[in-house]
Amino acid sequence: MAKAATKPKENKTLSKIDEVIALMQHETGASLDEITSQTGWKPHSARAVLSGLKKKGYTITREKVDGTSRYFIAGGAGK
Repeated sequence: MAKAATKPKENKTLSKIDEVIALMQHETGASLDEITSQTGWKPHSARAVLSGLKKKGYTITREKVDGTSRYFIAGGAGK
């Protein structure tokens, strides 16, 4: 008996990593507090994701703005 074809999800939810990337692509970037608030991760987990994104080829920069580190991401992996 053949399985009925399932309809692909059109309303795919973003993964937490996708959310972090989106936060860092904003003009103002994202602070560690904003990343942890958005994802529910602990700070060490958020920093590990930033490191993992770097290893995947993303260009991540950090700037101090009013005494707070803000993280920015440029383009996609390898850009």
